[in-house]
Amino acid sequence: MAKSKLTVPAAPKAPRRAPLALVKNDPWLAPFEPVLRRRQARLAARLAEIEQYHGSLLNYATAHQQLGLNYNVGRGGWVCREWAPAAEALSLVGDFNGWDRQANPLQKLEFGVWEVFLLDAEYASRLSHGSRYKVHVVTPAGGKDRLPAALRRAVQDEETKDFAAQVWRPDTEFSWTDQRFQPALAAQEPLIYEAHVGMATEESRVGTYREFAENILPRIEAGGYNVVQLMAVMEHPYYGSFGYHVANLFAASSRFGTPEDLKFLINEAHRRGIAVLLDIVHSHAVKNEAEGLADFDGSGNLYFHKGKRGNHPGWDSKLFDYGRPEVQQFLLSNLRFWLEEYHFDGFRFDGVTSMLYQHHGEGVAFVGYDNYFGQDADEDAILYLQLATTLAHEFKKGSILIAEDMSGLPGLCRPIKEGGVGFDFRLAMGIPDYWIKLLKHTPDEKWPLGDLWHTLTNRRAGEKTIAYAESHDQALVGDKTLSHWLFDAAIYTHMHAADPDPGAARALALHKLIRLLTLAAGGEGYLTFIGNEFGHPEWVDFPREGNDWSYQFARRQWSLGDNPDLKFSQLGNFDRALVYLAREQHLLAAAPATLLKHDEENQVLIFERAGLVFVVNFHVEKSLADYCFWVTEEGRYRVVLSSDNGRFGGFNRPDEAFEYETYEHQLSLYVPSRVALVLARAQ
Repeated sequence: MAKSKLTVPAAPKAPRRAPLALVKNDPWLAPFEPVLRRRQARLAARLAEIEQYHGSLLNYATAHQQLGLNYNVGRGGWVCREWAPAAEALSLVGDFNGWDRQANPLQKLEFGVWEVFLLDAEYASRLSHGSRYKVHVVTPAGGKDRLPAALRRAVQDEETKDFAAQVWRPDTEFSWTDQRFQPALAAQEPLIYEAHVGMATEESRVGTYREFAENILPRIEAGGYNVVQLMAVMEHPYYGSFGYHVANLFAASSRFGTPEDLKFLINEAHRRGIAVLLDIVHSHAVKNEAEGLADFDGSGNLYFHKGKRGNHPGWDSKLFDYGRPEVQQFLLSNLRFWLEEYHFDGFRFDGVTSMLYQHHGEGVAFVGYDNYFGQDADEDAILYLQLATTLAHEFKKGSILIAEDMSGLPGLCRPIKEGGVGFDFRLAMGIPDYWIKLLKHTPDEKWPLGDLWHTLTNRRAGEKTIAYAESHDQALVGDKTLSHWLFDAAIYTHMHAADPDPGAARALALHKLIRLLTLAAGGEGYLTFIGNEFGHPEWVDFPREGNDWSYQFARRQWSLGDNPDLKFSQLGNFDRALVYLAREQHLLAAAPATLLKHDEENQVLIFERAGLVFVVNFHVEKSLADYCFWVTEEGRYRVVLSSDNGRFGGFNRPDEAFEYETYEHQLSLYVPSRVALVLARAQ
């Protein structure tokens, strides 16, 4: 009898995981899915570690409550702590102890933290609201007076120009009235007004938070914008840096007023239904030792990378070591601080490209997916950004997070669970560059509308974009604003509304067309820089030695936009009409624009979005009669916005009261040269 053979059952196959949503939506990412999953796993492990030792990510982000000079009610006095593991000694000095470096030494505790406690019984009358202080740090190279890492306020001596920390503990706390404000409701379709408080006044001086709240917020509200993005709030020693060489991450710049003044500004914005974003700089920091964090404990690094990697090759600044837990905690705490203390509604993260890659995007053309996921990717920075977006969204529901990235990293603005980094929007940095390139190098009659349309609409599906024709970058000295490129010298000589100068008429017309196309087709959000909505005539240049410390170009000439006899006012009228149309029709919430007609011969683009039909004629001289084109829906159409309206400096050529009726899905209408028409179906 033959023996039966025993068969060994095959090992069960591991269930095949479904691809990440990010990969499912973009199959070209399939080869890089292991990288995306490793990033997810690393984030999950870090969050688990944080929760194990700190309870939660929100509890972890409280370094500012431990470091620096903080009043302890329970102990009845001030506690000063600093993280300086390589330092030999620290002491607290200030006007409260006659700047005596021996009077109040700090004691070294665990993990490189130093501490001193100052009891009210001895110091209440000396260390109080308005007191100035520093930390004296002794290293093998000697001793230096330094500003505390997490100070809340820094003030500059007018004579010596020296910065010192200042105790800020007023008798009465600011009373917020914005408890019901919800950024997610106020700015579902963000129309962003990018602004600098200091240059927001017409006088030749530094403007204040209070003045901005009282004078500029009403303008922003009247203009239809629902978000204000504040630049240069984080304290920076050099005014002319535009706020991008930050020294004190937890301090609101004192040159614009007090912390209560900034809170007043934000509270007032919320009262008007306007969300407020902070232009946050975590991509680098000022290299100054006297005011900043560089070489704080004498180790050569601490908050920043050591050696060459710690220096940005193009920005002359220091680069954070995102892989160091203490630095990670410090920066996350900074995000929580601005959301909690000042009620900001989110952040525009500066210089994200520099953070994402060890080459910082310098001289690199991002032409393939290998550029995003290769050895040059800074995995520590990516982990930090994932933690940052997680924290912000968890701490403040509906907070708005915008990334300034020119590399186009896939997934940057998708949820982490899908394989993304967690931002809500990215800036469409290619659009303003393209407009400037056209104006610099290509005559109007040769503008390639196919390339233009591709630039406006070429964005990653499912990742929201903030479109803009120009921001502060295009307004800086050394370049020119769009209005200056367009008008050139006529911006000083032919701006009266009745002036028939053909060059100024061209500039006025194109300025309107550029903005309409950018807003209507460029993204899911829109941004303009302060004053550019009315074609501000000049660039931005802060007081410096090279301009004899002049404020001539560090201000906004509101009187030009307010004067109905000038073309500036006409541009402002058009901007308001365009923004209000976008709001009323929920244009930015709609699906991307659909191209209906691309006519290079007649220089016409026609497209649909949010049920509106946009007809743009760029031709320098040809007005088109009975111009026919196909539309999706039949019916009667009426003009809801014409750039040729007299209020906008136009010639009132189209009859805006006339209703156009389709015939076999086609419309026929009169389209004047250099004019944009927006049509809606008549109800």
